[in-house]
Order: sequence, then structure tokens, then C-alpha cells
Amino acid sequence: YSVSTAREGKALDYDKLTMEIETNGSISAEDAVAYSARIFQDQLSMFVNFDEPEEPVVREAPIEPEFNKSLLRKVDELELSVRSMNCLKNDNIIYIGDLVQKSEGEMLRTPNFGRKSLNEIKEVLTGMSLYLGMEIPNWPPDNIAELSKKLEEAI
Repeated sequence: YSVSTAREGKALDYDKLTMEIETNGSISAEDAVAYSARIFQDQLSMFVNFDEPEEPVVREAPIEPEFNKSLLRKVDELELSVRSMNCLKNDNIIYIGDLVQKSEGEMLRTPNFGRKSLNEIKEVLTGMSLYLGMEIPNWPPDNIAELSKKLEEAI
């Protein structure tokens, strides 16, 4: 290797390091340069910390849903008659949030779902301060299964 002065703009107080690397052909020239650079870095490590600075880990606060947490509960948890429950399952209504967005007319058009089942569901929802025909923005949330599971664990 050789060290000579180097110029950076108008400044002359820099040094230039020139390294000559010879190989016998057992490894490629690129590998030899990489290996020698690693050795050089190890030698200089006592003077300089080459470790990359760790970026601070920013943890996002869990975003609470902007709606009633009861909407995340599954309709299975409601104490409904077998007929009502089967109608909800056949209509692919899994969460209470899915149910409350349905109108009374939509529910009555569900096969085997009659006025008695409708009144039963309306009564249960009223006890939860919910009603049919609600508009819930951003429903269903992207992580609905995770939110529902957390709610179940909290209960």
C-alpha cells in the first residue's frame, strides 16, 4: 500500500490510500479485494466504530376501532333461536357489525327468516344499543379477525 496527499476541492489536508492486491488465482480478484477490505476494516475497528447506527424502533400505538366494540363480536355469541342463527349463517353474517348494516327489508328477504326472527334480533340489538340499518364507516376493518380475538380474550 501507499499513502499520498489528496486534494478535495481547495483543501489539501486529505490522504489517499492506494492498496495493491496480488492473488495467486485461488480466489478471484473481486473476492481478494473484498477480503482485504474486511481485514482492513477489522484493523481499523479499534479506532472507529463501523457498526451501523441502530434506527430507533417506532412502535405504533394500537389503533382502537372507531366503532362500538360489540360490532366485533360474532353472532354466535348472541342468544338467538336456532332458526334465526341458521338464517344468519346461511346469509354469511359472521359478526354483529355485518348484521347491523342489514336493513329490516334485507333481513326479511333472507330465506326462512320471518317477522318473529326479525323481532328477536331487533330486541337483542336494542339491548346492546345497536339497531338494524346502521351505517358503519370502514367496516369491515382489515384486521377484523385479530380485533375480534383480542375482544374475546378481554372478556
